[in-house]
Amino acid sequence: MKSTPAPRRRRLSRRPERRRKKPPQTPAEGEGDPEFIKRQDQKRSDLDEQLKEYISEWRKQRSKEEDELKKLKEKQAKRKISRAEEEQKMAQRKKEEEERRVREAEEKKQREIEEKRMRLEEAEKKRQAMLQAMKDKDKKGPNFTIAKKDAGVLGLSSAAMERNKTKEQLEEEKKISLSFRIKPLAIEGFGEAKLREKAQELWELIVKLETEKYDLEERQKRQDYDLKELKERQKQQLRHKALKKGLDPEALTGKYPPKIQVASKYERRVDTRSYDDKKKLFEGGWDAITKDSNEKIWNEKKEQYTGRQKSKLPKWFGERPGKKAGEPETPEGEEDAKADEDIVEDDEEVEEEVVEEEDEEAEEDEEEEEEEEEEEEEEEEEEEEEEEEEEEEEE
Repeated sequence: MKSTPAPRRRRLSRRPERRRKKPPQTPAEGEGDPEFIKRQDQKRSDLDEQLKEYISEWRKQRSKEEDELKKLKEKQAKRKISRAEEEQKMAQRKKEEEERRVREAEEKKQREIEEKRMRLEEAEKKRQAMLQAMKDKDKKGPNFTIAKKDAGVLGLSSAAMERNKTKEQLEEEKKISLSFRIKPLAIEGFGEAKLREKAQELWELIVKLETEKYDLEERQKRQDYDLKELKERQKQQLRHKALKKGLDPEALTGKYPPKIQVASKYERRVDTRSYDDKKKLFEGGWDAITKDSNEKIWNEKKEQYTGRQKSKLPKWFGERPGKKAGEPETPEGEEDAKADEDIVEDDEEVEEEVVEEEDEEAEEDEEEEEEEEEEEEEEEEEEEEEEEEEEEEEE
């Protein structure tokens, strides 16, 4: 095996290091010069004085700022105290206003309760008087009265206002009405005899109230029966009225007026005609009547004209008017013949016009009949096609 040669080591040169030569130091300019030193000292002293002035000015400014800050803090503290006092006063004022508002609301509520109580007391008195009057008078005549509607607030009747009341309002009115109907029992210090008398009085009151309750219930039942009977009578009258008009018996008894029948209810095919087409079915009656009346008047006038007396013109003696020189004389009777011919021609013209109008009307009627026949044929074809389709579907 060959041995690997060892790396060569660098030999350190034992030569003496070459030192760089420094430039020769020259003495500072003016070193050792008293004027220069004096100027430098003067500069330093000027800088020190300037710094002292700056420092003193800064301290003055700082002290001013501190004084202003102190004043602002004192002002802020005073403002906080005044604001706290103002808030306290405002809170006190709000509290007083709230108390006053609550007090006014309570007073208003008490006034309303008192007014309701007075009103209910008056109503109770009127009711008692009415019941007493009903007991006193004969029971003949109607057992009900129709009161006039009194429009209350916002145009609502008393019954409507009663229906619109909330549950709380009804409970409050109930309490108020019971407060003066149910009187408190003052039985303190009563003996046995007085208690018996009081119990007997209360028993009689209960019997009286139960009797009134029974009478009112029976009266209400009678009123319900009478109302039902009146409604049945009204329905019967409306049925007769509908039958007289040729309508369905129940046509006028419903809530809404009867519908106009524009097609037969026995037709199986769907009516696809528009409203205008259906409306035309009910039109034309007046036109036919006017046409007939005009035809009648025309015939009367025609007969009157044809049956008139035909008077001949008188003969002319002398030269006839309109004669030119050299024309022969008109023979006798020529003027009458000409007049008769003119009359006959007029009659023939009138008859021709009448015949032409009749022919035109006949042609129009024939055209309408042909159109109706075509429509009927088309409808029959459609029905046959529908029946064939139904038969095919069934098969």
